[in-house]
Amino acid sequence: MMSMNGQRRSDIRPGLEVDIVLKQDQRTGKTTRGIVKDILTKSPNHPHGIKVRLQDGQVGRVKAIIGGMPEDRT
Repeated sequence: MMSMNGQRRSDIRPGLEVDIVLKQDQRTGKTTRGIVKDILTKSPNHPHGIKVRLQDGQVGRVKAIIGGMPEDRT
């Protein structure tokens, strides 16, 4: 089964809906949901999650991939 926990850069692309943990929420683990605008992590993998910028400008590490772009859903 493919891991969709946000640790592999290849699993993430702009337009995906994801849950991220913002820097200020790292202690609590509170997640924020949004749509990926930019992928900020350059390495192919990251143990704490790939860092992304959401369309609303918030930056955090991906904890879960929720789904694809709306046109991907059937």
